[in-house]
Amino acid sequence: MHQSEMPNWLVKRADLSPDRVGLAYKGETFTFAEIKEEAEKWAGSFYQSGIRRGDTVGLLVGNHPNSVFMIHSLFFLGVKVLMLNRRLTGREMEFQLTDSDASFLILEEAFQGKLSQMEHPSSLKVLIADRMNPEKSKDAPLLEEFIENDIATIMYTSGTTGNPKGVLQTFSNHWWSAIGSVLNLGLGEQDSWLCSVPIFHISGLSILMKSVIYGITVVLHESFDEEEINRAILEEGVTTISVVTSMLNRLIKQLGDRRYPESFRCMLLGGGPAPLPLLESCRERNIPVYQTYGMTETSSQIVTLAPEYSIQKLGSAGKPLFPARLFIEKDGKEARANEAGEIVVKGPNVVSGYYNRPRQSAEAFRDGWFYTGDIGMLDEEGFLYVLDRRSDLIISGGENIYPAEIESVLSSHPLIFEAGAAPHLHERWGQVPYAYVVPAEGASLTEKEILEFCGENLASYKIPKKIYFVDELPRNSSGKLMRRELNSLIKH
Repeated sequence: MHQSEMPNWLVKRADLSPDRVGLAYKGETFTFAEIKEEAEKWAGSFYQSGIRRGDTVGLLVGNHPNSVFMIHSLFFLGVKVLMLNRRLTGREMEFQLTDSDASFLILEEAFQGKLSQMEHPSSLKVLIADRMNPEKSKDAPLLEEFIENDIATIMYTSGTTGNPKGVLQTFSNHWWSAIGSVLNLGLGEQDSWLCSVPIFHISGLSILMKSVIYGITVVLHESFDEEEINRAILEEGVTTISVVTSMLNRLIKQLGDRRYPESFRCMLLGGGPAPLPLLESCRERNIPVYQTYGMTETSSQIVTLAPEYSIQKLGSAGKPLFPARLFIEKDGKEARANEAGEIVVKGPNVVSGYYNRPRQSAEAFRDGWFYTGDIGMLDEEGFLYVLDRRSDLIISGGENIYPAEIESVLSSHPLIFEAGAAPHLHERWGQVPYAYVVPAEGASLTEKEILEFCGENLASYKIPKKIYFVDELPRNSSGKLMRRELNSLIKH
């Protein structure tokens, strides 16, 4: 059977626009020709170390230029890149390396401590990137073309239930993710995308893919620092940035009375429903927030709200991107408008399954449709409203309570910086909501005041039965609120 091929993106990009800046990091810039040259050297070095086409290679790196070169170099060699979350423990990484049948682990010296937490098999060869010298590498056979359905990357889902699952992302999935996004957001000559989200995560990696496919600059930041990011938007011509709610919250606070320039055209907001008050405050400042919905299994965003609807459809994640489709399923059939059910999506950016998990793959992927496990509804015009993760749903006395709804109300209180809600076991109702509140700086607030405020804005069964004041909310590496960890904040 003939396999569809496409040119190696970096090779093609370096040929089309060699002198265009593809990467900027701490004042240093690299053109696409230079990125290709660096990637080729790393590929030679890795080839010399024994890495061969078809291998699975674990990559444990921070947001640095070398990390970008290494990712492209591994694509050059035709290996499957297991993107390891640097926040995991060594044990958790060991599970992923073993589960994915990885034969190599490439890591930065900074993460060597993780190795001591692993009992890694002798068959796993470890390469410390900082100790390698790509300048002295030998030539390696480099892929000039990608086979569309070859696995490019493996990313493990956070595993809300059971062990994490390895999501298999093909070159075709990444390509269509980039195409779906650009058909929605457009592309300008001066576009540059700031990446402060981790590149081991799909939101970060997809920016690196878009860069070579579109020919735009990635402004890479090692980590999220609201002051540095606001400076980059205000002074360095950044036009687009990917954020989650907690990041946007901090950016707005640090921005104060200043305004972003006209050239800034997209704040891509993912990672779960955003509180209405936050969106309203962005609207007042003319900040173009594109709410978006996506996940590892959809190779980044699959639904995005176009800016012309951002006011009338405040709170919606929008409509499926051009190549994608979506419906809501309730009790085995398609739900009516405004009826909550499971979000089911389809499109060429949706992966085909999980590594070595036939049962879970068969459950989640049916006839090309992916059953997301998220709860949402479509309004009469087909706009998606993401209500919650099915696993986060609070069922109290038979009533469905969406934590995001409680969080949105709490976040609208002027003295509350952010809030989380989670189910708590209850003898009579089965579950009741508890809330965890981070007060605004210097704010003085009591549980009674918050409960009264909730009483004005929420049905009685949705009002949290208890309010806990906390310093911060537990979030995963991509900034998503981990509701299942909220109850562990209670000091027993």
